[in-house]
This record gives sequence, structure tokens and C-alpha cells, in this order.
Amino acid sequence: MTEAAFRELYRRLRDPPPEAGGHPRGALHRLTSERVVAAAAEVRCGLSVSLAAPVETRAGPDSPQPASHRMTAPTTRESVEHGLAFARDRFAMNVHGDTDSHLDALCHVMFDGELYGGVPAGTVTPDGAGALTLDLVSDGIVGRGVLLDVPRLRGVPWLEPGDQVTAEDLAAAETAQRTTVGPGDLLFVRLGHRLRRRTLGAWDVTRARAGLHPTAMTFPAERQVSVLGSDGNSDTAPSAVTGVPFPVHVLAVNAMGLHLLDYLDFEALAAACERQGRWHFLCVVAPLRLPAATGSPVNPIAVL
Repeated sequence: MTEAAFRELYRRLRDPPPEAGGHPRGALHRLTSERVVAAAAEVRCGLSVSLAAPVETRAGPDSPQPASHRMTAPTTRESVEHGLAFARDRFAMNVHGDTDSHLDALCHVMFDGELYGGVPAGTVTPDGAGALTLDLVSDGIVGRGVLLDVPRLRGVPWLEPGDQVTAEDLAAAETAQRTTVGPGDLLFVRLGHRLRRRTLGAWDVTRARAGLHPTAMTFPAERQVSVLGSDGNSDTAPSAVTGVPFPVHVLAVNAMGLHLLDYLDFEALAAACERQGRWHFLCVVAPLRLPAATGSPVNPIAVL
């Protein structure tokens, strides 16, 4: 895709700024209380399934800076044989890495000097973000989740790195799974990334990664979804657009105001949906409350 064609798509999908009728919370405004109540009523068997992968603490081709976890107590000098003692630990991570499940806030993507809704990119400083932060989701995201399984549609276990999902693929998966994606939904797209990684081992995803073609973003735009998630990071590698890295991030976060969920794990969920013959469910996303942050590790829970 040429940069000119991408920019035309960007202009077509871009929300207006708040002063021109846009929404300060982005696509989350579609998650009305009525839609949350309806999503809760979809629960049938009470099965809860995590959509997060275990946090990666070992370095690898896709995690050159893995999360660090160390015990701070008990120390070798402390006795735990008598009386009271506490085990304590410390954790740190690169939130926007290529292995760990995380949420992208609307302040994460800057394009042409602006954040979503025309907010100046200068509101993000070395001291933190001043607008569109995780505060927008401090009460969590709760709604109707829908999983579209593209490898299932194509009859393969996973998509190979570099493969691209189109809007037609998403519509065909929706039809094949006898489900529908509608306003306010949390749309999840399975690529099979996690299954491939577990089967064949980790690889450098900065060079080769399956994802959505930028034109596929017309599907969530037309369906008016509130959140987009993937078991990759939604973008292909190499980029599908000449001169624009991460075009899907630009369209989703910067243009459309969609919170992105990256590097989730859909294997257990896909199996549960297959067994029940239902590909929609109640979904609860609870990011950490990190002031002025651009993202958070997250453990979304699907309830079927």
C-alpha cells in the first residue's frame, strides 16, 4: 500500500476532535450501560477463560528486554523456621514489548504531531502523558467480546509471519462462525501467533509477523466496535505501508480511538468457543491504575 493511499484511508476513518462532535474517550463511548447489561446476560455456563499469556521473564528473539522478577524476601540471612515471615518480590516490564499481553492507551500513538482527537503530541513528556492516559479505563472495560478465528477459516493452525488479514477475511470468519460483530463489541482476531510460537519456538517478530492489512480496519469501523485485540499486535511485519511503520496502530489508536490489546492468547478461548458453538462472550478487561501511563499489562477474562 502506498503512503498516499494510506493517508487517504486515515482521513476517511479518522474521528473528528471533541469540539467538532468527537468523543473524548474514543470508541469506548459505544460501550453503553445497556450494552454491558446485555453482554452480562450472554453468560451461559459460567466458564471463565484468561486471554493473557504468561509474562515472559527470559530473553529471546522476540523479548530482548524481558520482564524482570526477583524475590526481595526472604533473604539468605532471614530465618523462616520460627515466627512470622513474609515472602516479597519486585516486578518490572517493558509494557509495549513483543511478548507480554498489554493494553495500548490512546496516548500511545503519535502521528503527524498529534494524538487521537487532535490532541498535541507534546502532551506526552518524559514525565508521563498529560491526556488520553489509562485514566480513561480506570474502571475497566466490560462488554461483549467476539472472537474471529482466521486460521480456522482458512483451515490452518496459524497464519505464517508476514501474512495479512483482510476485511473480507473478517466478514467471512463472522459468517462461518455464525456470529455477528456489532456496535460496542470488543473484537478479537485470532492469528494463531501463540500456537505457532509454542510449536516452533520464538522468532524475531520485528522482522516477520502476521497481522491485519490496513484496509481491514474498515471492518471494525463499519461495525462500530469499542476495542480491538489480537494474539499478535494487529500489525504485520514488514509494514504493509511504504514509509509508515505500524499502520494499523495509527488507524486504530490515533484515527479511530480504539484501545488496542496486543499479544493476547486465544488458544484456550478458541477451544472453549468451538465446544460451545458460540463465539461471543462477556469480557472483562482490568488494566492497572498507572498514573500518566501509555499502557498496562493486562489479563482479560472471557466469561462464557
